[in-house]
Amino acid sequence: MGGSKTGGMNVYVRKLAQEFGRRGIAVDIFTRRTAPEAPQIDTSLGDEVRVIHIAAGEPHQLDPDSIFPHLPEFIAGVIAFTEQHDLNYDAIYSHYWLSGWVANRLKAVWGIPCVQMFHTLGQMKNRIGSSSASPDTRIAVERQIVDWADHIIAATPAEYSQLLWLYRADRRKISVVSPGVDLNLFRPLPKSYSKRVLNLPAETDMLLFVGRIEPLKGVDTAIEALRIIRMEQPELLPSVRFIVIGGNPADLTNAEMVRLQEKVEEYELSTVVEFVGAKEQDDLVYYYTAATAVIMPSDYESFGMVALEAMASGTPVIASEVGGLAFLVRDGETGYLVPARDPAALAQRITAILQHPDIVQRMSVRAADLAQQYTWAAIADELLESFRTVLCQSSASRHMR
Repeated sequence: MGGSKTGGMNVYVRKLAQEFGRRGIAVDIFTRRTAPEAPQIDTSLGDEVRVIHIAAGEPHQLDPDSIFPHLPEFIAGVIAFTEQHDLNYDAIYSHYWLSGWVANRLKAVWGIPCVQMFHTLGQMKNRIGSSSASPDTRIAVERQIVDWADHIIAATPAEYSQLLWLYRADRRKISVVSPGVDLNLFRPLPKSYSKRVLNLPAETDMLLFVGRIEPLKGVDTAIEALRIIRMEQPELLPSVRFIVIGGNPADLTNAEMVRLQEKVEEYELSTVVEFVGAKEQDDLVYYYTAATAVIMPSDYESFGMVALEAMASGTPVIASEVGGLAFLVRDGETGYLVPARDPAALAQRITAILQHPDIVQRMSVRAADLAQQYTWAAIADELLESFRTVLCQSSASRHMR
């Protein structure tokens, strides 16, 4: 977790598979081999859950566009594995546009239905003017998947509307089912305890970012906001630390990481901003609970898993009013919503959080309470109901033929 290409979707697949496995539902997760030493079959996620690495292209990280030409090889590898092990599945649950393309080919071979979840939509990335705009191939494939899929899972009502508006999806085959959160892991802890675990002084006001280091995440907006605070209310900054979790601070090939570090130096914020690299999920709870607020200045988030993890940990979230964040974060109740790419508005809300600990306490309680409805068990119940409906429809269709 925390790598350049791993984020909320990885958490989703892992946690949902484990929940299904606990119920005795067998899950095989097929993924492209990205490291030569990766075992073909990984059973570390628990009973009934296997991660199966399929060779397709060079065994290292590739951009999605570079993966696309290798998908036929990936499909052949999946089919060969299932035939070798005499496997039969009831349904496919595919994630992201690349997997949706694969799933359509597999369902034709296996004769089983496919449920799709996109996690992010290329059309939305293009509409916000993202520097990582989606190529025409992705948009075309997403449109095809919308038609191919037997059912589509949208993370929020906003994504449901985007699928209807931008992709002309059939509303009858879309269900809105949010991702969940592990409440056994992400839970409120005393700030004093978490700060001791992280070797932070007790008087520190920690602001926290968690996510991939890419322009879409808007970390530069948070740095700009801190610059405004330094110019207008410098007395607030001596106790403030802005911790950035994600990526590798020493990776000079990550242009965004380099750009952000240069900006910190330019704005004389090196005593305030610290890039600590990727962290495992088990460590994140201490960062969340030590934080005064989690900052999510993204240009676009289809859901915002980090916001939900922070809220479950009892930490307010200051987020851009976009996509799933506008759905998750309740302005003035569990945090604040600000316009995207508006460092002045973000600075104002950070200042309010720093100056009013009573507001933080009230938001903390409300955030933790709201997160209780997002258990993985509840999410799995909703998804299984959708799967059962799709399986019944598929069975009825086969009988009619």
